[in-house]
Amino acid sequence: MSIQTTDTVLDRILATKREELAAYRRQLDTGRLAAAIESADAPRGFAAALSARHPKAVIAEIKKASPSRGLIREDFDVAWLAERYEAGGAACLSVLTDRDYFQGDDTFLALARNACDLPVLRKDFMIDPIQIDQSRALGADCILLIVAALSDDLMQTLAARAVELGMDVLAEVHTAAELDRVLALPSRTILGINNRDLKTFETTLDVSRTLRTRIPDGRLLVSESGIFTPDDIARLTAIDFGAFLVGESFMRQPDPGAALQRLMA
Repeated sequence: MSIQTTDTVLDRILATKREELAAYRRQLDTGRLAAAIESADAPRGFAAALSARHPKAVIAEIKKASPSRGLIREDFDVAWLAERYEAGGAACLSVLTDRDYFQGDDTFLALARNACDLPVLRKDFMIDPIQIDQSRALGADCILLIVAALSDDLMQTLAARAVELGMDVLAEVHTAAELDRVLALPSRTILGINNRDLKTFETTLDVSRTLRTRIPDGRLLVSESGIFTPDDIARLTAIDFGAFLVGESFMRQPDPGAALQRLMA
């Protein structure tokens, strides 16, 4: 198995993640991890929750910072944010757990999940099967696979392990080549079109519009990033996107749940 690499911010994130995982494995108690998986609450059904809210299902993101924007929200109360998102009509949550580049933490996932009844995506950079087990132990209902960061065999391995543990998989692409690769995953895989280029961090909804023409009908589609207005939602809904991942625009508002309601009005 191998990891795709590029000389970009993504490459630096992946290098840091490999160091983080090496340290994690050195102190890993496999018996304790297995016990944590066994005792974790049953997965809540991430894909099912999106399908139930189609064509206006929002994955509301809890994100404190990003490499391109720096600190996004200073008053960062994870449980309160989860509660407000649920009240605002979110179908699911996405929680950033990467520490070094997004100021996230593994504990944020449980804080969010315990504060509401919504399924939760662990949003991190998955490059090792141990992270899939770790995600389920943390209570994740879905994991993110960034296709730009993975070889085909590793992507297949990670996806299969997630399904084995009862989680859903959101596979994220930005290019036609990445999309062609991800279509080899089982059809139950949620397809995420990231409008943000992880190499340059430039963002445009044209990415979703262009790649949609290459996707067979009947797939559960999520448009991610660069979604700010009801008109953005309307344009994407018109081409059969029924789910949307939105984070930064909500995080910058005093009440993210009210911002969600305004976006979907």
